[in-house]
Amino acid sequence: MRQIPFENRVNDSVPKVRDEVAVGEDLEFQRKWWRFEKIVWPFLLAIVVVDLMGGFGRGWLAKAKRSSSDGAMQVDYERIERASTPSVMTFRFGPKTIRDGRIVLYVSDSVVKTLGAQRIAPQPAISNVGDGGISYVFPASKAPAMVQIQLEPSFPGWHTFTVRSEGSPAVNGDVFVMP
Repeated sequence: MRQIPFENRVNDSVPKVRDEVAVGEDLEFQRKWWRFEKIVWPFLLAIVVVDLMGGFGRGWLAKAKRSSSDGAMQVDYERIERASTPSVMTFRFGPKTIRDGRIVLYVSDSVVKTLGAQRIAPQPAISNVGDGGISYVFPASKAPAMVQIQLEPSFPGWHTFTVRSEGSPAVNGDVFVMP
């Protein structure tokens, strides 16, 4: 094949590398991009750190403990949860809560409805519905005693709950459910 020489050379304003490849560069755009990265990288790093600490659920920041003012009952739960993800609310009872060989635990309707109580262990001997919640009666012989309620919130939002044992002040708590 015969090559036809170019008659007029094309002048290009884009610099060439070794007189072969035209490399376009926009130094002003590159500087803007570098400034953008300096802003975004710390933000992304902060999101990762907050997630690892449990700020989006299942970690140190998500765990909470509340006790009644007389110390008779302690509640362990997750203050940050995810919708449709199981979690456990644990109740620990001291000797003051055991009366006549039983423990009576009251939980507000919000624990059952909005936080989605799935099951309770151990199974209560008696359950009574009323007064804006459910009262569970558990046989107990000695302290410390423990009850767990498995939760599975169905929708996101800020939810409050109230729990108490018979003869003790109420314990109030808040749970933030994320999508």
